[in-house]
Amino acid sequence: MDQYTRSYRGSAPELPAARVRGTFLDFFRKEHGHLLVPSSPVRPRGDPSLLFVNAGMNQFKPILLGTADPRSEMASYRRVTNSQKCVRAGGKHNDLEDVGRDLTHHTFFEMLGNWSFGDYFKEEACRMAWSLLTEHYGIPADRLYVSYFAGDAASGLPADEETRQIWLDIGVPPRRLLPFGLKENFWEMGDSGPCGPCTEIHYDHIGGRDAATLVNTDSPDVVEIWNLVFMQYNREVDQSLLLLPQFSVDTGMGLERLVNILQGKRSNYDTDLFTPLLHAIHQISRVRPYSGRTGAADVGKVDMAYRVVADHIRTLSVCIADGIHPGISFRAKVDRLAHKPLSVGSAVNFPFFLHEHNKVIINPFSSKSSNSFKTLMSVCVTASASVAWSLHRDLGFPLDLVDLMLEERGVQVDRQELDRLITESHKVKLYSDVLNVETLSDVSIRFVSLCGYILAELQRLGVPHTDDGLKYQYRLEQGRYVFPACHATVLALYDGQTLVSEVSGGQCCGVILDQTCFYSEQGGQSHDQGYFTRDGLQVMYSVEEVVLAGGYVIHQVTAADSLKTGDQVQLHLDQVHRLSCMVKHTATHILNFALRKVLGSSVQQRGSHVAADRLRFDFSVKGSLSVSQLQQVERCVNDIISANQIVHSQVLPLQRARSIRGLRTVDEVYPDPVRLVSVGVPVSELLDNQTDTQTSVELCCGTHLLQTGAIEDLVIVSERQQVKGISRIIAVTGQEATRVSIIKSLSTVSVSSNPAGLWNEIRDNKNRAETSFKSNFFSVSIFNLSVSVLYFDVRVVLRLERWGRFCCRKWTLCQSGCQTPPPPVLTLPNVLPRRSESSLM
Repeated sequence: MDQYTRSYRGSAPELPAARVRGTFLDFFRKEHGHLLVPSSPVRPRGDPSLLFVNAGMNQFKPILLGTADPRSEMASYRRVTNSQKCVRAGGKHNDLEDVGRDLTHHTFFEMLGNWSFGDYFKEEACRMAWSLLTEHYGIPADRLYVSYFAGDAASGLPADEETRQIWLDIGVPPRRLLPFGLKENFWEMGDSGPCGPCTEIHYDHIGGRDAATLVNTDSPDVVEIWNLVFMQYNREVDQSLLLLPQFSVDTGMGLERLVNILQGKRSNYDTDLFTPLLHAIHQISRVRPYSGRTGAADVGKVDMAYRVVADHIRTLSVCIADGIHPGISFRAKVDRLAHKPLSVGSAVNFPFFLHEHNKVIINPFSSKSSNSFKTLMSVCVTASASVAWSLHRDLGFPLDLVDLMLEERGVQVDRQELDRLITESHKVKLYSDVLNVETLSDVSIRFVSLCGYILAELQRLGVPHTDDGLKYQYRLEQGRYVFPACHATVLALYDGQTLVSEVSGGQCCGVILDQTCFYSEQGGQSHDQGYFTRDGLQVMYSVEEVVLAGGYVIHQVTAADSLKTGDQVQLHLDQVHRLSCMVKHTATHILNFALRKVLGSSVQQRGSHVAADRLRFDFSVKGSLSVSQLQQVERCVNDIISANQIVHSQVLPLQRARSIRGLRTVDEVYPDPVRLVSVGVPVSELLDNQTDTQTSVELCCGTHLLQTGAIEDLVIVSERQQVKGISRIIAVTGQEATRVSIIKSLSTVSVSSNPAGLWNEIRDNKNRAETSFKSNFFSVSIFNLSVSVLYFDVRVVLRLERWGRFCCRKWTLCQSGCQTPPPPVLTLPNVLPRRSESSLM
C-alpha cells in the first residue's frame, strides 16, 4: 500500500482533491494574473444547442463569438481561470453509456481551465502548463508526452511547427513530441465558428519505458490529461477558414483524472472524490464492500452498480441544485440519469437507498422512481412490447434500460411491435403539437446570426455599436402612449454570409443602423415589428426580426427596393404590438411578485416569455397551485392594476442594484450598468431603504408601461407542473382576459352528471366567440385535472390532462352545429368556480 492509498475510513491522502483544485486556481490567479470566474450552472444560459454545460468554454462562447454585451463584465475578460461543473449525458459529448463499465468515465466532472482572450498565446500557455504539472504538482517530466497538430493537406492547413518548437525549447524530447491529424489535434466549436490547432499533454501511468506508440490509442495506461486549444481561425458556413482578428487560448484538464494521477491511483473511483460516496452506499445497502472489479471479474455486476449509483447520484445532485429536474422535455437525459441506477442498482439495494435519503437528494423524483422500480420488478421477466412501451410512455423509463434488464434475464422485446407503437405515438404527438397553442409562437427561425468573424470585422471597420436608447423614450400624453420618431443611417448590410455595401430588391438581409427605436428580442420579450422607409421614397422595408449581437442591433429586412450603406431611413414602429408587449411584460413582473407574496419567498423564476397576445411564466413550487391560491394571485395582481401604480425605471451600477433588498433576479449574465424596474416605489427610495420592500423590483432590459392601469385585467388561463417542482402559468390581459368570460358558464356544469350539457356549452360559446381572436385558449381547473378548450375555425378540441398523461379526442363541428355529444372519456368532478363576471369588467 503506497503513500496515496486510502481506505474508506483511513486518513486523508497526501494531496486531496480540494488541494489539487486550489493549487490550479491559485497558480493562474496569483502567479499569472488571471481573473477567477465562478463556475456557471450546468443548465446552459441562453444556449439551445446544449443539453448541459459540457465544457469549460461554454460560458465564454459570447466572447469567442464576439456577441458579448459590451457593457457586461464578460466583455472585459482577458485572462480567466476557473473550475467548471460539466455534465456529459447527451448530445455530441455523451459518456452516459460508458459509466460503470470502466474506471474513468463520468457523467459529471470538473473541468479545470485557463483562457486568454486576445492576450497571451501559444508560448505562454505551453510554458505555464508545463510549469504547473512538473514543478507545482511534481509530476515526473519523463512520464509526459505531448501531441501537436501535424497539418492537413486537404484542408490547406499547415503543421503547427510553432507549437512544436515551443515544446522543444521548453525541454520536451523529440521522441515524446508527437504529430497527429485533424481528429486528434484540431478543435472546432461546431460546424462553423472559432477553431484552431490544439496540443495535448498525456501521462504514462507505468513509466520507465517508451510509450509513444500508446498515445491516442485509448490505452488505459497512457491517458490525455490537458488539452490546450489555440483559436486562430474561423470556420465559415462554406467550410473555408479565415484567420481571426483576435487569437484566443482555451485549455481544459479534468479534475478527476488529475486527482487520479496525483493520488497514485488507476481508478477515479479510488480517489477521495468517490470513496466517501462508495462507503455511504455500502453502509446503506448492506451488501459487500466495493472492490473495483470490472468485466467478467465483477460477478453479479455489484461493482458496476456501485460506480453507476455513485456517479449518477453525484450528477443528479449537481443538476437539481442548478435547477435541472427530471421531466423537463429538453432535459430528458436527467430522467435517464435518475432511472439508470434503478436498472442496475438492485445489486446494491438502490431502492432502499432512495427511500432512506429521498429528503436530501432524491426528493424531486423519488416517488416517480420508486413507482418505476416497483413496476419494473413486477414485469421485468416479460418481453411484451406493449408493457415496455407503457413503462416508457407512462413512467418515463428509458427503453434501452428496459432492454438491458431483459437482456440480463435472457429475453428480448419484440422490436417490430415496439417500433410500431413508437411510430403511432409520434403521429399522435405531432397532431397534438399542431393543436397546442403553447408551442405556436415559442420558436422562431432566425436568418440573422452574425458569427464572431463578422462582428470582429464590424469592429475593425470602426462601425459603432447601435444606439437603441430610443426604445425606452416613450411618454404618456392625455392617457395615450407617444413613441419617438426615429431617423437613422444605414451603417452596414449583411447578406447572410458577408458584409456587403448594397442589396437589391427582394433580397433578405440584416441591416445595422446608427440608432434604432426597435426593441431586439431579449429578456424573454418578443422583438418589435414595423417597417423602414427610405428618405424620398414611399417604398416600405418590412422588419421581420430584430436581434442583438455584440452591441449591434440587426434588423432582418426583405428589401422591397435596393438599399445601400449610407442611406437615410425613417423607422416606423408597430405601436399596437409594442404596447401589447409592454402590457404583458409589466404584468409578468407583477405576477412574479404576487406569486411570491401568496406562496412565500421560496418561489423563484425559472423562465418567462412575453408576446403581444399572452405571457408565460415558469417558477419553482412544490406542487400545483390550488384554485384558491390561483384566485389569491389573480386578486393580488388586479389590485395593483386597479391602483394604477407608477412603474419606475433607472439605470444603475450592477453592484449597487444588487444591494436592494427584495430584488428579483434570474440566473443570467447582466450588463453593467443595468436597468432596474420597480412598481409603485421610486428607485431612490429602494436604494435608501434597507428593508425588504413589498413591491415588484427586478433587473430588466424590457420595455414596460409607465402606469399599471393599462393592463386593465389579468386572468390565469392555465397552470400546470411541467415537472415536479416547476410550474408554468399562461395568462392573458386586457380584452383577451375579458373574452375568457365567454366560458364562465362552464362553472355551473356538472361534467360527471351532464356531459351533454358541457358539450352544448362549448358549442354555444364557440358560436359567440370572435373570429378575430387568435389564440382562443381557455382552461378551467378541476382538482388534479384541467379542461382546455381550443377554438380553431369550426373545430373544437377537448383535451383532458391528468398528471401529465394525455387523453385526447377530436370532434369536428359543422357550421350548423353538432347535435350529438361525444362519449365522455373520463368521469370528472364538478368544475370549480372561476372569477365572477364583475371582476372581469
